[in-house]
Amino acid sequence: MPRYTAHVRGEWLAVPCRDARLTVGWLGREAVRRYIKNKPDNGGFASVDDARFLVRRCKGLGLLDNEDPLEVALEDNEFVEVVIEGDAMSPDFIPSQPEGVYLYSKYREPEKYIALDGDSLTTEDLVSLGKGRYKIKLTPTAEKRVQKSREVIDRIVEEKTVVYGITTGFGKFARTVIPVSKLEELQFNLVRSHSSGVGKPLIPERCRMLLALRINVLAKGYSGISLETLKQVIEVFNASCLPYVPEKGTVGASGDLAPLSHLALGLIGEGKMWSPKSGWADAKYVLAAHGLKPIVLKPKEGLALINGTQMITSLGCEAVERASAIARQADIVAALTLEVLKGTTKAFDTDIHAVRPHRGQVEVAFRFRSLLDSDHHPSEIAESHRFCDRVQDAYTLRCCPQVHGVVNDTIAFVKNIITTEINSATDNPMVFASRGETISGGNFHGEYPAKALDYLAIGVHELAAISERRIERLCNPSLSELPAFLVAEGGLNSGFMIAHCTAAALVSENKALCHPSSVDSLSTSAATEDHVSMGGWAARKALRVIEHVEQVLAIELLAACQGIEFLRPLKTTTPLEKVYDLVRSVVRFGK
Repeated sequence: MPRYTAHVRGEWLAVPCRDARLTVGWLGREAVRRYIKNKPDNGGFASVDDARFLVRRCKGLGLLDNEDPLEVALEDNEFVEVVIEGDAMSPDFIPSQPEGVYLYSKYREPEKYIALDGDSLTTEDLVSLGKGRYKIKLTPTAEKRVQKSREVIDRIVEEKTVVYGITTGFGKFARTVIPVSKLEELQFNLVRSHSSGVGKPLIPERCRMLLALRINVLAKGYSGISLETLKQVIEVFNASCLPYVPEKGTVGASGDLAPLSHLALGLIGEGKMWSPKSGWADAKYVLAAHGLKPIVLKPKEGLALINGTQMITSLGCEAVERASAIARQADIVAALTLEVLKGTTKAFDTDIHAVRPHRGQVEVAFRFRSLLDSDHHPSEIAESHRFCDRVQDAYTLRCCPQVHGVVNDTIAFVKNIITTEINSATDNPMVFASRGETISGGNFHGEYPAKALDYLAIGVHELAAISERRIERLCNPSLSELPAFLVAEGGLNSGFMIAHCTAAALVSENKALCHPSSVDSLSTSAATEDHVSMGGWAARKALRVIEHVEQVLAIELLAACQGIEFLRPLKTTTPLEKVYDLVRSVVRFGK
């Protein structure tokens, strides 16, 4: 018998259908009837016949024709939204799709797998997992380690040994011994009570990264989770069923408890969950629609799912990868600006950088030489001012290798820390199968990724700071020899005047965001957890800083391409002409 799940005014309702030849209109009326039945005041309706509604699929939000047969319009187990005519949307309503819905209507289940062993995941791999490019499987070695680790937990339970988090309460309740008959209840209660985050939910890519990273940590075999449960978690990931994880609530020690608890809450069939098929719905319905069952937690397994730095670190992986990309792009954009401002290439001479051989500085100078005027790539623009009397350029042009270079070195430093962290066991207690015992420690403390991501924000911000100054030079006719604000009919048109203001606003905002989150600490859990990392905010604001950097450099790129129009018919180098052509394929010249 086909079954559908309908969303009516915040309620999710399972609607079985005996005959798939019934219409979409019947499904909407039946959903409203069930909604009215559950409400003391009939939900404000005199009868179901009074309801006027539209029905749309949660996947892609396509409107359905009420007269279409269900067997034609919908798949079995599909999710729909019944929109009551005249209803105003509540400001706290959870949308049936997250931001960027158009991306998810085209979601295709991946065919390739990444084998996780807990030791060799890269930041690039994790970002690809977040984008839904791969499914996950465990290596045979990882499976054996997980099994041996679980044997230690089973023995502790069987022998009724007092061990933190397995047979005791948590935090301040660590000395409270729990009866064996209530050990499973203890784990469920832990997940429910710790699901206390607030704010917007993580977008699917970030939630997918978070779940994948937790799987990788569990695969190391120091958490005590059973292989059966871990494989269930992997099945949920591979089906792209993603729990509702609020972005705020972690202090970064003892790990990212709140967000990871929300992650676990969905796995046990509680709270909200999202999938490309369903949109947001009750977790139990989303799991059922994909043929999955809620996880039944065994002793220690709730703690195994929620104790670690994976929220900080998964967001940190995205930050590092985006920072790496924008740092490379910054060199290209700055080189194009230098050409438009008729700068010299002398400052990028090999010998200059050989006597101050910071790796990043040397790499950036090399990139500039590869892009700018040379025997291999001659520039007509450079040739036009070869014999001018200018001796040297402003720092924003001349010092790009030194300024961009340290950003590259910062990114490399942070990437090294993040790569170590994503392949680290961050539980408490740790289960050491080789010793047959558990040991309490502090690997859950997020100070490493927190400090690293604060450093990343400070470093990457400088790309925007120097870019904004180059935009000023492009727009200011006394500095550029170009029309004011890069527009031919100044006054009639304002050109890049306010685009530059936007860049300045973003740079100023970054100055506040670059204040280190990790210099703060507040004692929590009745002074049991008396020093924390505040790494969750460090990660989130690093991403905001990087987003602003991307936007400022995009403005500079547009300004540089606008400026080059006033130097035509002269051509720049072949690589930079290709950059210009790429921009002009999506943005036309502003007259």
